[in-house]
Amino acid sequence: MFEQRDLSPALEAVRERHAPGALVLDTKGDFETLPPAVAENLGPLVEAFEPVDYDPVWVPESAPEQLHRLAGGEFTLGAPGDGGVAWTRQTRPPTVFVKPRLEGSPDEFVEFLVAEALVEAGTDLPEQFLGFFRERYPPLCETGLSPADSYQLANALYDAYVGLHTVEVFRAWGSEDPALTSLHDAWLDAGTRLEPRLEGLAGEVARGETSFAEAAELACSAVKHGIEPPTPFGALATETYREHGAAFALRWAEKTLDALA
Repeated sequence: MFEQRDLSPALEAVRERHAPGALVLDTKGDFETLPPAVAENLGPLVEAFEPVDYDPVWVPESAPEQLHRLAGGEFTLGAPGDGGVAWTRQTRPPTVFVKPRLEGSPDEFVEFLVAEALVEAGTDLPEQFLGFFRERYPPLCETGLSPADSYQLANALYDAYVGLHTVEVFRAWGSEDPALTSLHDAWLDAGTRLEPRLEGLAGEVARGETSFAEAAELACSAVKHGIEPPTPFGALATETYREHGAAFALRWAEKTLDALA
């Protein structure tokens, strides 16, 4: 199920700087959430397991099943929305997973995704949005969106918050170390490819062509690339959001969705 991945010198440098000793593994199967029976196959590769503890009261009854599993007290890894690379600090050392869905993607892009995961794993931020919103997640689910859209919005809002903590790292790769130039270029390229998708996004939401949660996912992705998100998402690229976190995100969502109703 898991096989250690060979890392380029650039990724070795990022790992050493941000997540020393972290494992980077290729997975033989795609996954969103790994059940305990599969996750525990990591046993021979890691020193210890340190399962995260989410309070079940943070998860509304109508929430997607994956959230109930994460808050169910069992050792689970990953969640929908993690993409082709996921990471966890529930193992010691932290582990980064590279999924088969990335096969065929440009090598430079995959390198950036792994580097991004190593940087995030080296922060003290929660690894899932549930650990970020905590008791504020049920109120977020009462803003008028479906359970699935509430999940997608929460994941997007947390993605922006993480981006506020990592964007300067990515930006510095262009000047601080020649060995990291390729990663900086891949970060810039991913942002450039994202920009056309942001144009006219507010109009698409207004016309019902794109859901609010889908638009949030795109707009919040802009934050980690240092791109100004379109209206009404610009407030999520501010120092105020970085400072006030989940409380700010909830208030912003409530006011924005009320205005759009």
